[in-house]
This record gives sequence, structure tokens and C-alpha cells, in this order.
Amino acid sequence: MDPTYKAVSEFAQTWGLVYFAIIFGIVLLYALWPSRQKQFDEAARVPLQED
Repeated sequence: MDPTYKAVSEFAQTWGLVYFAIIFGIVLLYALWPSRQKQFDEAARVPLQED
């Protein structure tokens, strides 16, 4: 196996996981932030509204 491929592969696997964890944390904070509750409650009721 090419040593360059192995190095790039290990780098992508390690830092890809870190990147995913950071993005997941940001999305989780955004979704659970108390000031966003009203906005998400209104969005949840949209399918039930009749035009």
C-alpha cells in the first residue's frame, strides 16, 4: 500500500470524525437553544394548518 495513501486516509478518518463531532454539537446546541423553542413549535404546527 502506498504510504501517502495511508497517511491521507488516517488523517481523513481522524479529522473527519472530529469535524463531524463539532458540527453535530453545533446543530444540537442550535436545536435545543431555549430562544429557538417558539420558532420550532410554530414550524411543527405548519403541516396541521389549513390554507
